[in-house]
Amino acid sequence: MSRESNMRKNSILAILGLSGFVVMADNWVVSPLLPSIAVGIGVEPIRAGLLITAYMISFGVFQLIFGPLADRFGKRQVITAAMIAFTAGTALSALGSTLTGLAIYRALTGAFAASVMPISLALIGDLFPMEERQSAIGTFMGVSFLGQGLSMAIGGTIAYLASWRGVFAMYAALSVIATTLLLSIGSRIPSQRNPQSKVLAPFAGLLTKRASVFTYLVVLLEGICILGSFSYLGAYIAHDYHFDNLVIGLTMTAFGIMAVLGGRVSGPLAARFGRRSVLTVGLILACIADAVVFLAGGALPALIAGIGFLGLGFMLAHSTLLTIATEFASKARGMAMSLVAFAFMGGGGIGTAIGGRLISARGFTVFYGAYSLALAVLTVLAVIVARDAGSEHQKLVSSRVE
Repeated sequence: MSRESNMRKNSILAILGLSGFVVMADNWVVSPLLPSIAVGIGVEPIRAGLLITAYMISFGVFQLIFGPLADRFGKRQVITAAMIAFTAGTALSALGSTLTGLAIYRALTGAFAASVMPISLALIGDLFPMEERQSAIGTFMGVSFLGQGLSMAIGGTIAYLASWRGVFAMYAALSVIATTLLLSIGSRIPSQRNPQSKVLAPFAGLLTKRASVFTYLVVLLEGICILGSFSYLGAYIAHDYHFDNLVIGLTMTAFGIMAVLGGRVSGPLAARFGRRSVLTVGLILACIADAVVFLAGGALPALIAGIGFLGLGFMLAHSTLLTIATEFASKARGMAMSLVAFAFMGGGGIGTAIGGRLISARGFTVFYGAYSLALAVLTVLAVIVARDAGSEHQKLVSSRVE
């Protein structure tokens, strides 16, 4: 492969990574800002929770819409248009003065943010050969989740120095940079269109193949266990250590840093030891992470180590599952990755809801102990799925979902 080709693909990966970073950071920033936003627009904090609901509902629903649109009209074209709208929604969020208006802006932002993950992953599947794909996916996901890990620290710092409006303004500025790069350098990204793509047929095919259905199930359960665990780390730190948002965010950067590392090494490890081994190790590390919080979360070094293990384990496992999913459909890859994103984020919502009830009833310690056990069970199931995916790979190659 030529040096020029490598540079081109690396530049594409950097642009997609920046887009993912901004979207994931924006995704998680409202929760710690909610009290300040409530004061700013003159409502009770509990009513301001509508802003999170509006964002998450539109984010979840539109996961399934952008995949088929990308397959039909071109992945580069759709993700570029969506980033323009995402930038507008984020900028408008900085100007919102009423709960209704701000909820509409957050719903708009969430709807178009939903495009970035599935379409970026589908583009990576199109552009990178299989031997390079897991490393590329891992790098993209690692950079994206670094945005999630840093969101509380970034938001807390800017809110402290300026206001919650300044947080949205800064994310809008970062989004302008990512969108400009998509419109300029990104215009050279190869993007196939499939005008004959049917909306329902690929869904039916993807949901009737044993390997794809089982993979989506594992992704759903991974979202429940890992995203559910991550969702309450900030609240756990605040409850046990009484840190402010800035220090909480800095503590949680261990997740993002180790996720980036996991993304970089997942491909070489899979090439050497096989996907099944990398997936298993990733889930075991996530299980250990929750167990560390359960057993020794009261010691800050142990807690930071647990957060780091969760980021590393998540990325090793998730990049493997995503790489498997890119093989399910060649001409409907956008739709295949939309289903993955929908399963993962939907699982995260379920895991967060269950976790909230469990924490209210039994506390954080029991919650992390229970989720550690759930991850142990998921590890066994995932090993079975990885074995089935490997045995059916040749069938999927010869009869892909069209």
